[in-house]
Amino acid sequence: MTVETRQGYRGVGRETLIRFGVDVWSDVQMETTSGPFRGLILPRSETADERHIVLKLASGYNVGIEASSISQMTQVGRREANYKISQREFPTQKSKPNVMLFGTGGTIASRLDYRTGAVVPAFSPGELYGSVPELADFCNLSTEKICGVFSENMGPQQYKQIARRIGEEIEAGIDGIVIGHGTDTMHHTAAILSFMVQDSPVPIVMVGSQRSSDRPSSDAAINLINAVKAAADGDIAEVTVCMFGPTSDEYCLLHRGTRVRKMHSSYRSTFRTIGDTPLATIDQKHIVYLKENFNRRRNDRCVRIKTSFEDKVTILYYYPNMQPDVVDALVDKGYRGIVIAGTGLGHINKPLYPAIRRATEKGVHIYMTVQTLWGYVQMYVYETGREIMELGVVPGSNMLPEVAFMKLCWTLGQTDDRDEVRRIMLTPVMDEITEREPYNGYLIFQGEIPEVQEFLRTIKR
Repeated sequence: MTVETRQGYRGVGRETLIRFGVDVWSDVQMETTSGPFRGLILPRSETADERHIVLKLASGYNVGIEASSISQMTQVGRREANYKISQREFPTQKSKPNVMLFGTGGTIASRLDYRTGAVVPAFSPGELYGSVPELADFCNLSTEKICGVFSENMGPQQYKQIARRIGEEIEAGIDGIVIGHGTDTMHHTAAILSFMVQDSPVPIVMVGSQRSSDRPSSDAAINLINAVKAAADGDIAEVTVCMFGPTSDEYCLLHRGTRVRKMHSSYRSTFRTIGDTPLATIDQKHIVYLKENFNRRRNDRCVRIKTSFEDKVTILYYYPNMQPDVVDALVDKGYRGIVIAGTGLGHINKPLYPAIRRATEKGVHIYMTVQTLWGYVQMYVYETGREIMELGVVPGSNMLPEVAFMKLCWTLGQTDDRDEVRRIMLTPVMDEITEREPYNGYLIFQGEIPEVQEFLRTIKR
């Protein structure tokens, strides 16, 4: 055979393909020091190392085989894949609600382009319908790409743009909004949108996926279907996050935007409500509300959009032996706000005290949260806490560190008056501060969902 392309392969990987007379898209039987493998040779990304050959196995998963471990490789077929996303006209019915899906760069419905290693999103209504036809059961869908960035690159420019477009769509009569977002910082965006977009009359549902759509274990479709259902049929008119609930694909959970956090780097059920219980469970047939205290859908078009944001705010995660020059450097660089994730009930070491005092005397606003995530800042209990408050540090109750950070950015975008900043920060907007935390939430980090209740029944008789 004539071998010409071997897309992306170089060095020892390319030499191995040439030696055995196979190429990209060859279906091969391979003998290695780790045993036999059968699969389709995939292209390599230009940035990938040269030592491995990538196979797509019959299971749908990809595996990298070290080229030097291969003793024999025989082509048994060839089947170049077509990863173009099919399109079907999205059906519309006047009787169904209208939902807008905003894209920010997440990979909710996508396919992997193995030639470049990039994820190709399915984003037009036709592409989404071709990939996830169940969406048409719930609504008439429109889509708009607001930006295309990895979630770690999201910032105030994107936050403000999303908030303004939400306001415009609500005023135009939309029945629900879905925001596709990368999972790594989705809880940050959910928090800031909860402050920037207040008193919404319609659901605003953020959704992402931990595993891309080309993987057999992808959570993309179920998350998207349930997010669209929540936006179309749900009664929770707040910023929420809709993601995988248990480790199986039984249902998704709706989390309040100010009480949600990504808690695992790779689990599909990574998002957890912290310090509270989720708002609802949701599948294609049912929405089961777990709480009563949420803002309900209304028929008016009124919404408050306030996109203030101060860039010079940061989070300090306290650690033993933290040095005062860390705080001094922030002050010297012009930072106006600091959120501290302190130990225990909200503590830092004594060597930091002079730097904290210098900061507050120069007008820096400093708020204390806890590293434990669950629980409240209680700075009156120990002498350390009382001393820190005397330096001008304000206890942040049970706000999550990232939520307190986003709220301080939003607050300092409006005012620098110390008393007014304190009033805004400690006045709950959307349950970022709660009066109490549920005992059954902390037990398994979720609360009123079925698995927790079943567990409680086994230990409480």
